[in-house]
Amino acid sequence: MVWEENYDVVIVGCGVGGLYTALNLPSEDRILMICKEDIESCDSMLAQGGICVLRDETDYDAYFEDTMRAGHYENRKESVDIMIRSSRDVINNLLKLGVGFDKNPDGSLKYTKEGAHSQPRICFHEDITGKEITTTLQTRVKELPNVEIREYTVMTDILVENGICTGILAKNAAGDILKLHAKDTVLATGGIGGLYKHSTNFPSLTGDGLDVAKKHGVRLEHLDYVQIHPTSLYSKKPGRSFLISESTRGEGAVLLNGKGERFVDELLPRDVVTQAIEKEMEKEGSDHVWLSFKAVPEETIRNHFPHIYEECLKEGYDITKEPAPVVPAQHYFMGGIYVDHFSETTMDHLYAVGETSCNGVHGKNRLASNSLLESLVFAERAAGKIAGREDEEYESNYDAACCG
Repeated sequence: MVWEENYDVVIVGCGVGGLYTALNLPSEDRILMICKEDIESCDSMLAQGGICVLRDETDYDAYFEDTMRAGHYENRKESVDIMIRSSRDVINNLLKLGVGFDKNPDGSLKYTKEGAHSQPRICFHEDITGKEITTTLQTRVKELPNVEIREYTVMTDILVENGICTGILAKNAAGDILKLHAKDTVLATGGIGGLYKHSTNFPSLTGDGLDVAKKHGVRLEHLDYVQIHPTSLYSKKPGRSFLISESTRGEGAVLLNGKGERFVDELLPRDVVTQAIEKEMEKEGSDHVWLSFKAVPEETIRNHFPHIYEECLKEGYDITKEPAPVVPAQHYFMGGIYVDHFSETTMDHLYAVGETSCNGVHGKNRLASNSLLESLVFAERAAGKIAGREDEEYESNYDAACCG
C-alpha cells in the first residue's frame, strides 16, 4: 500500500535534536516525528557525563578556548560562540521542562569536570544525564496535541520538487510506503556507529541522513572526523560497547597499564588519550588497559556513577575495590550534513540537527559534554528559522509544554 499524508513539518529521529525542534516549533503546526526503531533507541539516551554550560561571563574565554583546542582549531568560531552564549538559556529551559540536574544542598546546580575542560562547567544527573534529558523531552512532546510520533518507521528517501525538499518517503513496520509531504523537513537521524564493529552507539545508527543527502547532492562535510572514545568497558560479549564516562576521570579515576603504571594524563582531549591507550596496548600486546577508581571516594562512585558501577559489577568488576578493563570504541561523528547557523542544509526547506549535522562546533574532535548542548541549541535555531521568527517573540510548543 502507498499512503500520502500532509504535514507542516516532518522530523526524522526522536533524539534530543528532533524532540527539541518539535518543542520549539509553533503550537499550530502539524508535526510528524518518526523513528527507525522504538523511541527509546536513540543515542541521546546513552549520554552519561552531562551537558556543558557557561558558568558566567568570566568563563567565556576559557570555555571557547577549551572547545577550539579540543577541535584542533578547525571549529567554526561563530558556531562555537552561538553555542556557548545560548547555553544558560538552554539549561534554564531544561529545568523548566522538568529535567532533574543534580544540585547542591543550597539548591544551586552541581558542576563536574571532564577531559580537556579547564574547569568544572558540566551539569549532570548521576551518570545518565542523556536519559534524564531525553525522557523528559519525550514526555513533554507526547503531551502536545499537534505532534504525532510513529515508531518503527524508516525514511527511505526525501521528496524533492524543483530542487526544494517537500517531505520524505518512508516505510512502516507493515511494509506500507508513506509519502509524507511537508513544508519543512528536519533530519535528526543520529550518527554512524552501527557501521562499526565496536561502538558505543545503537546498531540502528547507520548514517541514513547522510546517504539521502549524498544522493540528492546536498553538501556533506568532514566525513572522516570520527571520534573514538578512550574508555568503553572491555567485554567479549557481542553488541554495543558500554561507555565509561569521561567524568569518572574528571573525578579522579586513572588509566593503568598491565603493570599497574599510569601512562597518560587522563584529562587530555579524547583523541590524545585514545592514541596513548592504543600505543600502550600495542606495546604490551594486550586487548585493553585498566581504569582504576582507587582515588575516587566510594560515596562518589555509588552516588555519581551508580549505573557504571552496576554495569562493571555485571562483568565481574567491583570498581570500589579493583580496576575495570577498558578499550577505545567508536563514539561520535563530528562531520555530517553541512548546515548553516540556523541548521539549514544546502537544499531549501531541508534542515539537519544533532549528530547527523555538521555546523562546525566540534571541529576535528568534540569536547566532552558539548554534544547534548550543541544539539539543543541548533535544534532551537532550526525551529526558529522554520517558523520565520529568528528575532521575533512567538508561542511555541515549548511554552505549551511548560505552561499549558
